[in-house]
Amino acid sequence: MDDLTDRDPRGIAGAIARQIRRGELAPGDRLPTVRDVAAELGVSPATVSAAWQALRRAGLIESRGRAGSYVRSEPRPWLSPRVQGLVGYVEGLPLDLSRGTPDPALLPSLAPAFARVRPTADTNVYQDAPVLPELRAQLEKIWPYVAEVITVVNGSQDAVARTLEQVVGFGDRVAIESPGFPAFLDILDVLGAEIVPLELDACGVTVASLNRALKAEPAALVLQPRAQNPTGVSLTPQRAADLARAIRRARSPVVVIEDDHSGAISSGADVSLGTWLPDQVVHVRGFSKSHGPDLRVAAVGGPASVIDRVVARRMLGTGWTSRMLQTILLDLLVEPRSIEAVEGARRTYAERQQAICTCLREHGVVVAVPDGINLWLPVADERAALVQLTTAGIRAAGGSPFLAASSDGAGSDGDHVRVTTGLVEVHEASHLAAALAAATRAGAVRSGA
Repeated sequence: MDDLTDRDPRGIAGAIARQIRRGELAPGDRLPTVRDVAAELGVSPATVSAAWQALRRAGLIESRGRAGSYVRSEPRPWLSPRVQGLVGYVEGLPLDLSRGTPDPALLPSLAPAFARVRPTADTNVYQDAPVLPELRAQLEKIWPYVAEVITVVNGSQDAVARTLEQVVGFGDRVAIESPGFPAFLDILDVLGAEIVPLELDACGVTVASLNRALKAEPAALVLQPRAQNPTGVSLTPQRAADLARAIRRARSPVVVIEDDHSGAISSGADVSLGTWLPDQVVHVRGFSKSHGPDLRVAAVGGPASVIDRVVARRMLGTGWTSRMLQTILLDLLVEPRSIEAVEGARRTYAERQQAICTCLREHGVVVAVPDGINLWLPVADERAALVQLTTAGIRAAGGSPFLAASSDGAGSDGDHVRVTTGLVEVHEASHLAAALAAATRAGAVRSGA
């Protein structure tokens, strides 16, 4: 509170309010204790307590009893805890690179596909097979291995969640990448699973971390084979073979769930552990990043012992994914102009990532060129980096929600922010790189970096 001039309750509350408005204190941040603030400012605890009460009345902070006082988050009860940590919004920022969404300008046009769809929604028999035969045949052509059953669900996250629900029970252990996708970590918390973090290097999940995880006898293993979110790492064919060999050598019955959410716009090899372990691998192929998030269609394939249970559970709820949307996706997968648009998007994203990383090197920041649309940027201090970027008119996602907690601290290698650099055109790379480079150093003195 360097700008504090009045040390009465009103002055203290005003200083905290200004920090919240500037983004220096973000939704969900824990405030110092009343006693600590009182000692720092040389005032009585009653004075600070009165300031805290004023902030609560203004709706800026909330008390959580013995856990302390926190900056109030915008109410979003439909979002899971880690996802809520990603969606705080600062008004007026011209560039939002926090969302992990594709560039709308690079998605294929839906107009030709809509023109070929029947003008009315069919009256289907509710108990029909949930996937169109023509779409299933096309999916089989692009699947990385021969899957016993392939069906479609409402997006990659839906596929992973429904598969986890069928193979993971309360108290089961699940091995998952850290950093990894926050929603998957939240799903595991809801299921009552114990998370076993897996480490990543430039080739994907390390064999050493998988071997350690297999000793815990996990029920499931969750991987992102291409354009891993948030790191942008893609699994190499050799590493995929090594991981499959480790599972086979351990004689583990673990169910491997692969979320290939960015397949069509990824520059990485189309690999799957299903090539070696077809009876243990459930592979998910997403189309949100490549063809449009609002299509809400993903394919999931694997052994009938798992996929049939997923389908059966859906029939008691959602039933099936709209066959009209399936028809549109099929059209997009076979129509030459759509294929060309997606291939062009893949090249464009690769060019943008290369441009950003080249410009970052000019500022002394050396990072590997990521696959996909996100950049996992090491910083001296996560909170200070986010404030620095906010000052520059840029919003990024903090790295903390992507980390899987573990008792020994595994899965964390320092502070990071995730930046959806795939949204930034090549001619804007230099400007963004300068801002990112400054953010990597923000808070370095305070954090001791």
